[in-house]
Amino acid sequence: MANVVGEGAAGRSTRTLCAEGALRTIAADQESPERVRRVLEQALVFAGAAFAAVYTPGADGEQLCLVESVGVPRTLCGVRDSYPVAGRSPAAEAHRSGRPVWLGPKDLAAQAQSRRVPSRDFFLAALPLRDGGCLLAVSERPGGFEADDRVCLDLVADGIAFRAVPAAPDGGDLPPGAFSLAMDTGRVRVGEDILDLFGLDPDDFDGRVETLLGLTVPEDLPSLMSVVEADHMSIGERELEFRVLQPAGPPKWLRLRGRLVPGGEGRPAHLVGSVADASTLRSDITDVARVQRLAAALATAVTVHDVGKAVVAALRRPLRADRIALAELESDRLVVTVLDPPEPEAWPELWRAEWRTEWPDAPVRTMPTLAAALREGRAGIWPAGSPLETALAEVGPGGLAVLPLPAGNRMAGACLIGWDAPHDFGADERALLTAAAKLAGQALMRARAFDAEHELVGMLQRQLLPRRLPRLPGAVAVARYLPSTAGLELGGDWYDVIPLPDHHVALVIGDVQGHSAGAATLMGQMRTALRAYAVEGHPPDVVVSRANRLLMDMETDLFATCCYVDIDMEEGFAWYVRAGHLPPVVRHPDGGTEIAEAEGGPPLGVMAQADFPMSPLRLQPGTMVVLTTDGLVESAETDIDEGMDRLARHLSAADPAHLGPVADALLGNAPRSDDVALLLMRYDGMAARPLRESWTVWRVPQAVGHARRFTRRTLRSWGVTEDVDAALLVVSELVTNALVHTGGQVRLDLALVNGRLRLAVADASPRTPVKPTSIGWEATGGRGILLVEALSAAWGTLPVSGGKQVWAEFVLRR
Repeated sequence: MANVVGEGAAGRSTRTLCAEGALRTIAADQESPERVRRVLEQALVFAGAAFAAVYTPGADGEQLCLVESVGVPRTLCGVRDSYPVAGRSPAAEAHRSGRPVWLGPKDLAAQAQSRRVPSRDFFLAALPLRDGGCLLAVSERPGGFEADDRVCLDLVADGIAFRAVPAAPDGGDLPPGAFSLAMDTGRVRVGEDILDLFGLDPDDFDGRVETLLGLTVPEDLPSLMSVVEADHMSIGERELEFRVLQPAGPPKWLRLRGRLVPGGEGRPAHLVGSVADASTLRSDITDVARVQRLAAALATAVTVHDVGKAVVAALRRPLRADRIALAELESDRLVVTVLDPPEPEAWPELWRAEWRTEWPDAPVRTMPTLAAALREGRAGIWPAGSPLETALAEVGPGGLAVLPLPAGNRMAGACLIGWDAPHDFGADERALLTAAAKLAGQALMRARAFDAEHELVGMLQRQLLPRRLPRLPGAVAVARYLPSTAGLELGGDWYDVIPLPDHHVALVIGDVQGHSAGAATLMGQMRTALRAYAVEGHPPDVVVSRANRLLMDMETDLFATCCYVDIDMEEGFAWYVRAGHLPPVVRHPDGGTEIAEAEGGPPLGVMAQADFPMSPLRLQPGTMVVLTTDGLVESAETDIDEGMDRLARHLSAADPAHLGPVADALLGNAPRSDDVALLLMRYDGMAARPLRESWTVWRVPQAVGHARRFTRRTLRSWGVTEDVDAALLVVSELVTNALVHTGGQVRLDLALVNGRLRLAVADASPRTPVKPTSIGWEATGGRGILLVEALSAAWGTLPVSGGKQVWAEFVLRR
């Protein structure tokens, strides 16, 4: 990097020159353990990346392993810990070919079946490294990586020069202060200097990590377990301080630094790192470093509660405080959002008296000292013995810090930090508290706005989904929707249950690309369109095909996936169509499950001329049909095929008699890195199947007479003897209207179920008959619909594919 800026620099953009200068400064410190991370951070600063990571070949050479990452959590981007070198992932292609790979949302959607790339609206770049491996970067900006962004990513890739992380040592001597923990067995190799810190003799150590954990202070054990347990440890550097018990005197503070090293195919992962006496490292942790860590934590805190937890983690332990409270200022009241410790006994009696919900709140006027600090906007420091009102004095009898949290020209809230033992406030500590208060105030305002927006977004989401599912003939259906816990934006998942004529029911589930108001709006439009096309009477392939053409004409860059199932409740038979979506999962009455794999079409909005083939399903009474979106079965750690197999296993063990608990249990296993929509239907079969007959009416002079004779014969064969004359008159009127006012084929349908006779005449005209408001004595027509209304219990029209159906019902006298 020594000659990064040379001839031609004048032709480069200012951003590129700044990136070159920053990378040249970092490259000068080759021995820094944070050098690679610092280089990666430049991809966030100068290339607009939301996430950047380095992958290098593992010890076996068959896997590309994630060894360093920066930016948003990788689970939000769908990025994995490792990729097969021989696979089709962008990381593997860049590594093998030595050429960059640039992918947009539609490119990623085309690869969605492989599930080796993010499945949301991201832009992804994979650049090869000269020492092997690749740089992976993800952008969430609408335009993706522009020309200057790509130049900066090239500079970052060139500046990494990453030295591959060696496999965790299985033998040989460890460096002083180092350890190696096998994540599969819990066996740990440590040097004698670490054993000395724990007060253990090398001859007495059994090599088990549990032995070392048993010597820690119980309160510190949960945070330590989050590092040494395989289920919690993540790729990247981890650092924490913990205490170990001593034979005499207070516990000793130790500092652990560790990194998870993937083992590759067939090899266990190892946690490698070092343990040192924290008292010898205290001078390295400056107040500036603490502020930087707090800023980094607040940058990823999205809710008010997250902000409070970040402030507690950054201040309470480093300052040896006994309690800390964070409160929002709403009008003249302080609404406490975080208390640490959370037990009521740790706080003054007055606070417990105000304990009305999960957290207390109190008027500011009851604490004049606090009100003055908020009014002046300056941090207040009171040592032990200061004259304070009881509500504050008992928070910190040994010392109290009141930090107003400013945000622009207003106060967002306050932070109270208290000590029980007399505490000495040094100048550096006062500066730390002031800086932390300003950071927390800005973060609190952002989080409050985010919480309000999320509440509005949730209300919009609920309005776009069905409020309740309809009652179905011969079946029961339940649905669930859960937003993502990783990202709190509006999702595009939807479901619908559509009753159709002749005891048909359509089940629909879908997912619009992205998480935004635009995705949610498009979701509502697609749900409405599919429902409209279904009610018109089209078969499943036509319904989905028309929705695809509609989305292509809407001039949007978003696409959608869906699965549409049309079920005949009388026959127990269904046709389903997939448009880039997961197939239905069927649980048979004997408990066996089947993933209904069949040929499907592309996602909606990708190709104007696309085929959406129909596939059959046979349903026996007791069969359960499950439709879901990929948020239930896919995560960064779980392949979608594995997730579908797991869903099938859980469904096989479920009790189909109670669909609600089944749906809740399935959602309880969801990773929730994405929105989840779930639709379940149990087919029971109709208790009484209708009797049906049809007659094609030919356009001949005696057509009406033929229709009447067909109706009379059919009713006689069904044993219907009452109301026959009224039914025959209605048939005459409906058939006559169809022959006189429409062209094309006319069909007469008769159905009898549960004492109700239904007569329906279908024709090729979409025009609905209109009931006249008045008829003069001289009029020669217009009385047919009035007769139908007078003779029948109910009548109406339904759209059918390309035409309509006019129907009338009679309640037969028994």
